Amino acid sequence: MDMKDILATLPHRYPFLLLDAVLEMEENKSIKAVKNVTFNEPFFQGHFPGQPIMPGVLIIEAMAQAAAYLAIKSAKDIPGKKIPLFAGIDDARFKRPVVPGDVLTLELKVIRTRSRIWWLSGTASVGTELACKADITAMLSVEGE
Repeated sequence: MDMKDILATLPHRYPFLLLDAVLEMEENKSIKAVKNVTFNEPFFQGHFPGQPIMPGVLIIEAMAQAAAYLAIKSAKDIPGKKIPLFAGIDDARFKRPVVPGDVLTLELKVIRTRSRIWWLSGTASVGTELACKADITAMLSVEGE
């Protein structure tokens, strides 16, 4: 899926859109997406000057956006424009810093769903190195509700 499809699916926009491509997706099961981390990201100005590191909370946010994309694309039975909401984070662990030039690969698998709530387990990796792992809960709202 290309950037046009990501923009048509997610409500996020620059500078807060943290997905660059969706590489693989199996509805209701899993997603693999990427975030290309570049030096001109706005958060690098202050995190940290002289030693830029992507904030962990933004790595989690990128994972949540991938989860949201999967949930929206999978929830064909819910009518209307779907708005993803970040509902929870559990067992987050950070294993290596993410720096400019890294390609962050986001992989999430659905643990279960109930109505509009999605529980997923995921990782964010750079190459073969794990950068972060976490369990994410997402909820789909419908615009106008």
